[in-house]
Amino acid sequence: MIRILLFLIAAASAFVGSVAIAAESKPNFVIIFTDDQGYGDLSCFGSTKIKTPHIDRMAEEGRKFTNFMVASPVCTPSRAALLTGCYPKRIGMHQGVLFPASTKGLNAEEHTIADHLSGQGYATACFGKWHLGHHPETLPQQHGFDTYWGIPYSNDMNHPDNKGKPRVSSDELWKDQESTLTLWNTPLMENEKIVELPVDQRTVTRRFTDKAIEFIEENKESPFFVYLPHSMPHIPLYVPDDVYDPDPQNAYTNTIEHIDAEVGRLIDRIRELGLSENTYVIYTTDNGPWLRFLNHGGSAGPLREGKGTTFEGGQRVPCVMWGPGRIPAGTECDELAGTIDLLPTIAALTDTPLPADREIDGVDISVLLTEGAESPRNEFIYYSSRGNIEGLRQGKWKLLVKKGRGQKGKAKGKAEPAAEYMLFDLSADIGEEANLASANPEVVEALQKRMAELDAEIAENARVAWEKEG
Repeated sequence: MIRILLFLIAAASAFVGSVAIAAESKPNFVIIFTDDQGYGDLSCFGSTKIKTPHIDRMAEEGRKFTNFMVASPVCTPSRAALLTGCYPKRIGMHQGVLFPASTKGLNAEEHTIADHLSGQGYATACFGKWHLGHHPETLPQQHGFDTYWGIPYSNDMNHPDNKGKPRVSSDELWKDQESTLTLWNTPLMENEKIVELPVDQRTVTRRFTDKAIEFIEENKESPFFVYLPHSMPHIPLYVPDDVYDPDPQNAYTNTIEHIDAEVGRLIDRIRELGLSENTYVIYTTDNGPWLRFLNHGGSAGPLREGKGTTFEGGQRVPCVMWGPGRIPAGTECDELAGTIDLLPTIAALTDTPLPADREIDGVDISVLLTEGAESPRNEFIYYSSRGNIEGLRQGKWKLLVKKGRGQKGKAKGKAEPAAEYMLFDLSADIGEEANLASANPEVVEALQKRMAELDAEIAENARVAWEKEG
């Protein structure tokens, strides 16, 4: 009897030990998602003006992705795609950005990265700009996050109806850093309550980082997921007084360099806690730079155009992935990938299946984190900021179809303006300078047909966004 009892105790101990080992082996995830940062706005991506030593170190110790795409050239649809692994049109979040008076948001029925990890016992938190709906039914805690602390929409939007925004230049706002409190009425929320109105935007980048560090410290013994979507460098730009450069010509540089310093502080704390070899940190941004704001906007580097466009400058973004002991140091990947691939990739890295009851558009790119493999993604659809299909990437070819480009609509009695077809070989022309459409009509025809097929499937199987009743 005693021998049997000892056997049962040993078996139970072995089971508990195996569970503990399994829990320890679950990797942690941190996604740092900036706002309106260009492809050329990190020194490791070619910037000669902006110095980003901490993100550069991430690249030196990890992998740089140079062909990394977002699913929309504007905020809301891009963020929806990252969290759900879907093109925004598939989940009803494709028609532009949300505002304080908007009555819709991301449907709680969608399966997000936070939902997936929360279901495995992860502690989950969002600190920063949400922009997927400010109504209680659409906030982060309805989407798998244990806690939320941040701005519910863009930092140039005012509570409650977006009225009363300052009509002064970006340079004037930068010179008057107090304007964050005197000229704006942007809210800061904790879970579902506004806790600061207006939010002091000078300190939010640092405070979001503080919150992320505190959360990691509190959950260092268990797996965690931190989603850190900074509200900067979306205009208006603000930084803490102790790092402020009063010259407005340096406003954007000052803001990115402050973000870089905060990234360094976060990474250093992960190291100090002994978590670096069990943590993936992904740094990227929601869309390209807002070029019309000049010294308050960024640079697309060698890419064409920026935010709001389906040219590469609007949707190809800088991405660095860091994971010592998991991701090989000092490496670079030029294979096609994107934010819509993060959900299935994280599912693969945690060895857990995604729900079988819904279609997504992302693919598992975990092989790209560790190997010199070909990407499982060979196609990418380009939707406009309003959710209209405009292009398709397939291999080296990219087709853009701009309908009635340069005209606001068909005049009465006039024929529909002819569409403009643009075909680029991105393997040789990253800047999209040479239109090869007329020389390759068969490629144009094939890509246009495929583009229509893909869009039709998404439209037919699209799910609805949450909509406020009444």
